[in-house]
Amino acid sequence: MSGREAGRDPLLPHTVQPPSVQPRATDELEVVPGFERENLQGWIPELATEADVRAVIEKAFDYRGDVTISRRDGSQITGYLFDRRVGPTLANSVIRLMLATSNDRPSIPYSEIAGISFTGRDTAAGKSYEAWVKKYWEKRVKGETNISIEPEALE
Repeated sequence: MSGREAGRDPLLPHTVQPPSVQPRATDELEVVPGFERENLQGWIPELATEADVRAVIEKAFDYRGDVTISRRDGSQITGYLFDRRVGPTLANSVIRLMLATSNDRPSIPYSEIAGISFTGRDTAAGKSYEAWVKKYWEKRVKGETNISIEPEALE
């Protein structure tokens, strides 16, 4: 098929459709609703069962701040949970942390975890696109000039 013929494939999104086949206006199309992020900062969940451990680790993996892991031996380690490897048992599953104080990337088996605390500040809290647009328009209404589209610094 030549390039000219390929451009007429009705299944390709970039092809021009006759007016009778044009999609509905964007406002009429189905829109997937957004979701609210949980405010986990400061949360210290109860880890009573294996299911609790797995569920809280998934939340910690999605969290955008540091967590403190309390081990069964009484020691604690704080860092950003950037990786988790799920196995069939808690002993075969591990998490990996990025530590703020060093370049170490320790691995901790799920079976050694006695508790997880969401201790670090959620660096993206309140920094949604909608919040940015609202601030932008508030500045425009006040008559501010040189309004930048650059993101704010996290720290």
